[in-house]
Amino acid sequence: MITPTTPTGTSIMNRQVGARPRADEGQPRCIGDASAAGDVAVPGTVPFVGLYEAHHSWLVGLLRRRLGNACDAADLAQDAFVRLLLRPRHFDSHEGARAYLSVVAKGLCIDLWRRREIERTWLEVLAAHSDAVEPSAEERAIILEALFEIDAMLRSLPDKVRNAFIMAQIHGMNYREIAAELGVSDRMVKRYMAQAMLHCVLLDANRASPAPVD
Repeated sequence: MITPTTPTGTSIMNRQVGARPRADEGQPRCIGDASAAGDVAVPGTVPFVGLYEAHHSWLVGLLRRRLGNACDAADLAQDAFVRLLLRPRHFDSHEGARAYLSVVAKGLCIDLWRRREIERTWLEVLAAHSDAVEPSAEERAIILEALFEIDAMLRSLPDKVRNAFIMAQIHGMNYREIAAELGVSDRMVKRYMAQAMLHCVLLDANRASPAPVD
């Protein structure tokens, strides 16, 4: 069995070493939870370990069928459990845990496909400009990560707000031209742009803040 790790490389199983054990009374338990068998529960660790042991192989199999690649499946399964470790949840049943993991897996697959499509498109553009300076591996990673973040930001905007933002920032259109294209007033275009800019600021602020634990 693959030992789960956090994004920093710390073993997931050892993350709570040193925590004091206690009986996990009154907490919902999932099928496969070690504490459900009468073992002493370590808060935030034993329920997660039980969940991992009960569902990891199943999740890898599910992802492998969707992706057709064992390495990608193993990577995304790890990502799913790291996400669950960082934002703990309790499940009342075996089926409930798998339903949640299935939804997380679907989202991770979509993200992977989008990222690879963005990377493929960028490499095609780069290849089409033979006179361009070849970026280093580090520069490629930075550029691609920026493109992934821009894509995620744009997808989170309402359609007309996203279109107005792209027309202004990418195509260099003025507000009157954008208004004519979208069939709205100049004032509405200004609102769209303000909304897009505010969204960028909030997104950047959220990225700088630590993720809350549920």
